[in-house]
Amino acid sequence: MESHFNKGKFILLAFLLLLVYLHGYTQNYYAIQGSNYAGSLGIGNNPASIVNTPYKWDLDILSVQVKNATNGVVIENYSLLSDPGKSQYRFREGDYRRFAYTDFNINLLNARYALNRRQAIGAGINLRSYAQLSTGPINFIDTLKTTRDFLDLGNYNRKLYGDFVHSSWLEFFVTWAQTIWDRADRRLNAGITAKISRGLSGAYINVLNGSTTQTVHGNSYAYTMQDVYAEYGYSHNYDTWQKGRSRNQNVRDFLNYSRAGLSLDLGVEYLIKPGVVSSVFDEDDYYDYDWKIGLSLLDIGFNQFQYGRNSRIVTGFQDNIIDTVLDVRFTDISNLQEFNDRLEGIAGNIQQPNGPFKVVNPARLVLNVDRYLFGAWYVNGNASLNLSSLSGSQWRLTELNMLTITPRWETKLWGFYLPVQFNTKEQFWVGGAFKIGPLLLGVHNWANVFAKNKMQNGGGYIALVIRPGKSTTNRLDKRLDCPKVGTKFSKNRLGQKLSCPPN
Repeated sequence: MESHFNKGKFILLAFLLLLVYLHGYTQNYYAIQGSNYAGSLGIGNNPASIVNTPYKWDLDILSVQVKNATNGVVIENYSLLSDPGKSQYRFREGDYRRFAYTDFNINLLNARYALNRRQAIGAGINLRSYAQLSTGPINFIDTLKTTRDFLDLGNYNRKLYGDFVHSSWLEFFVTWAQTIWDRADRRLNAGITAKISRGLSGAYINVLNGSTTQTVHGNSYAYTMQDVYAEYGYSHNYDTWQKGRSRNQNVRDFLNYSRAGLSLDLGVEYLIKPGVVSSVFDEDDYYDYDWKIGLSLLDIGFNQFQYGRNSRIVTGFQDNIIDTVLDVRFTDISNLQEFNDRLEGIAGNIQQPNGPFKVVNPARLVLNVDRYLFGAWYVNGNASLNLSSLSGSQWRLTELNMLTITPRWETKLWGFYLPVQFNTKEQFWVGGAFKIGPLLLGVHNWANVFAKNKMQNGGGYIALVIRPGKSTTNRLDKRLDCPKVGTKFSKNRLGQKLSCPPN
């Protein structure tokens, strides 16, 4: 289905009323959070996690994660098991606050290496992108053709507001993690990740105090524009892209005009071990635990961009600007520069911002608790609290995550995971994932697979991680085993009395 707005009016409402949603496919591998086998995939959730893993090294050759959520668009006749060519979309009608959220990350050659049992390092390259939009209450139907149609729905009798922010960046990171202290029954690990980035794409829109009045003239009426504050900006490297140049030259210029950014991750993990000294058992026993409690501060930093030449700050309207004037003025617009030209004579005051602007990364505090159950069964709880608002910056990103509970059955080679999550948009998703050797494949929301009108909420991930060839896949849980020959223990590591054959 297609919207009935023509191009000019569509752009007008996008900037003044934020009725246009970004919908797309989009750093969260929910299934393996807290797992000893996460390796380099766990760096993004807690840099301390790379110490407590039985592998000497691992290499994430390529992993991709995408996630999106919206209450304003519905994709119909499409699931992961159906033909995308038959899909359709529609805007949801009604009077309510709207939101749209999307993020993705691509990890390329993320590596982890254990210097010894107590120290590990990691490094890699990531491409990450976020976009999020929210509005105040807006009444909308899909058959609107004019500005008057929109205002007739009662939108003239309220203050219209909304905002949008986007940031994409390429980051190189280095991680250091080590054991702080190690006792017979407990262990404390800590880690830090430093990231240097290049801001590839940045943009924002902010609309405040959009208001109109209705004036009746006999049998007719008009809407007069009263007030608005709107600002929109984007990164200057988009201005360098020119049709007459080769693609390679455009890409080089696009990257050359990006700016540097910095960010930091900090984390600790506290392990409560089984109740027996582990060194008398095999090598893997050292990493066993009953409880693992992690706390991390993630993405503390920002990315920086130079204002593009068509960025603007718009305040108020000139006198006697009515709805029909907007319809005539903003018809058949093909680009942002033309939109800005049409604003002349409409807006009360127009300014062009210059210099740099910053978009704060999705800073957050994450609590992760992993509990061993029995055999190869575990359960993980992950809670995330967004902190970017503490920066005081108007242009900031947030994470969709809030609370996730993940039961899992996992060995070195195989894994089955069932993450259940409740996100910051009050959506409840049940996801799933499988691990088969080096391949991890998961979805955030099973509805993307089995329903044909849920693709707008969910996403998924895939990872290819190479580990050392040594395999102990038959090992499930040796805490119930008898001690090895030559040991003097009469209890296993859970403190249970044993009835073992004589040595």
